[in-house]
Formats: sequence, C-alpha cells, structure tokens
Amino acid sequence: RMSLSTSTRVFTEREVACHCTKESCWVLMGTRVYDVTGFLRMHPGGEALILRRAGNDVSRYLEGPPHRHSENARRWMEQYYIGELERPSEDDDTQGADNKADVKEEEENSLVRHCSSVDLSKDLVDWQKPLAWQVGHLGEKYDAWVHQPVDRPIRLFGNPFLEARTKTSWYWVPVVWLPIVFFLSWHCYTTLAEGTTRIVLTSVPDVSIPVHKYLFLPLFLLGWFMWSFIEYCIHRFVFHMKPPAHNYYLITLHFLLHGQHHKSPFDGSRLVFPPGLASLVVGSFYLILSNILPDIVGICVFVGGLCGYVIYDMIHYYLHYGSPKRGSYMYSLKAYHVKHHFEHQRSGFGITTTFWDHPFNTVIPDE
Repeated sequence: RMSLSTSTRVFTEREVACHCTKESCWVLMGTRVYDVTGFLRMHPGGEALILRRAGNDVSRYLEGPPHRHSENARRWMEQYYIGELERPSEDDDTQGADNKADVKEEEENSLVRHCSSVDLSKDLVDWQKPLAWQVGHLGEKYDAWVHQPVDRPIRLFGNPFLEARTKTSWYWVPVVWLPIVFFLSWHCYTTLAEGTTRIVLTSVPDVSIPVHKYLFLPLFLLGWFMWSFIEYCIHRFVFHMKPPAHNYYLITLHFLLHGQHHKSPFDGSRLVFPPGLASLVVGSFYLILSNILPDIVGICVFVGGLCGYVIYDMIHYYLHYGSPKRGSYMYSLKAYHVKHHFEHQRSGFGITTTFWDHPFNTVIPDE
C-alpha cells in the first residue's frame, strides 16, 4: 500500500465519483484528489467542461490537445488538493475496513474546499501580515512572484479603514457613473438639437461649421473608441510596467495598482476601479478633451469615453466571474484574458477588445 502521512485523507473511487455536481465537484490527477467546486465559475472553458469530467482523471486534458495548461495553471490546481485515492492492496480485510471507517468519519466532517499545498511559512512574504509594505523588499524576485497567481484573499494594509478603501463591489461602478453618462448624453443631444452649435474655423475668418444633433452618436462612438486605446495603454504601459528591482517604492506602487490583481486574480472585491481612483483618470480625460475640442463637442466625446470605461469595468468583472456561452464573443474574451493572467503576462493587454493588440504586436498566439 502507498505510504501516506497520517494527515493525508484517503478516498475510494466510489466516494470520488459521487462528487459530480456544481455543489461538490471532485476530479483526479493520477491518485491525487482535488475538490474544484470553487473553481467551476472561474474556469475559462466553462463549468460544464469540468462537470463532464467530474469524478474522473483529468491528467490527459491538462496535457492537451487542444490546450496544454501552463505551469501556473498546474500550480493553481494544487490549491484544491484534498487527499489521495485508495488503491487495492493485499493487506488483510480488517485493516481495509478500519481505513474505510476512518475515511467515512472524516467525510462527515466539513470539507476544506481550498486546501493549498503551498507552505506559507516558506513563501517570500508573510501572508499573515499586510502585503503592501512587504513586496518592495522582494527586489528581483518580485516579478516572478507576482505572476504566480494564488486563490486566496490579499490584505494590503493593517489599518481597517485604509484596507476597506481598496475594495469596491462591482455595482458601485454603474451606480456612480451611469447617472452621469445618462445626464450628459441627454444634455449633449438636446443642446445640439437646438441647432445653434457651430465650430468656428480660426484659420478662416467668419467661417463656421454647424454641428447637427445627428452627429451626437458618431462623436459618442469616437469617445468610446478613444477609451479603448486608453484602456490598452494604461494596462500595458502603467499596470504592466516592470519596476526596477532596486526601487522599493515603484515595486510597491505597481503591486497596489495592478500586481495584487495578478497575484490574486479572482479576488472579487478588487476587480473594478474604486470610484475615487477612477475619477482621476476620468477627470484628466475630460480636461484634455475640453481644451482640444469646442465645449459641447468635447462633452459628446467625453461621455462616450466614460460609457466605454463603465463597460470595460463590467466586462473585466464578468471575464473573471461570469460563465459565457461557449463559442460566444465573451467566451473568447474570457479565454484570452485568463491566458494573459496565467501564461502570457507580457501580451494580451486588450480587455473589451483585442483590436489594439494587433497593431502593437501583443496578440496572444493561437494554439
């Protein structure tokens, strides 16, 4: 019989096979048993793909084809390890009966869904303490560490008030910004409908161009398109900057802005921008447009960009927690974004669209 430590739980094939529902889903990798119930909604291939293989060995599916899972994905899998599969032996029946009785007794106890195989005492940081002030000391090890995702909550600050300010429920994004989008859209359209808005050409005296109300939609869409480019640039050049290994403050800043999201990509409280932080970007966008374009025209473009931002944050949240229909546009986006998190952190910067990844040569290659 396989030699197992006294703390290792042992399950029969029948027990494993019984866990094949959304409420309790187990899989095997060889003789290792994993409880992946909490991972079902996160799986980029959809929860149905795992449920069809529940209770069975999934080793060959991790190797592919069609998809060979990355080292990060395999490391992630180990967080759900709960025990070993019992194998037939030549031991006497009494020993086997005792073992099964012990297993049954343990089975009646509450299961630990996410039993991580990571020894926290040997990690580069102390997970029992706030991480914000620790990560800067990782130096050259930071980049590799932050791109090895884990399924556990992150505490950034020890102060409860400060920590709470770093968390935002997804619904605050539409609650705060959509009323502004609706009001400004109405304001722009009704102002243009008056027929008095004209763009004065400074290069040609006494010549101006009327702005018709039907131009509101093209200007709105222009702002949305501009936001998609800003979204790409922020994600690539700010969120994915590689801070110098010797700079404690830049490493800390990177972790607060985006590193913590890559370390714990399914922390639902940190998947959208806090309105306070977002207002800095939104305000800058407005000031730039109001200084470049005539007043009402600039607002038309601005409100389109603001709507684009709201859609971006909602899509980003959905890509992490939603279960889009296989073959849909959102399904392809989810698979694309999860690859960015687990394997291609230096490419695939588009969230709502992969459009800008093409001209900038950062497209994640197809398998």
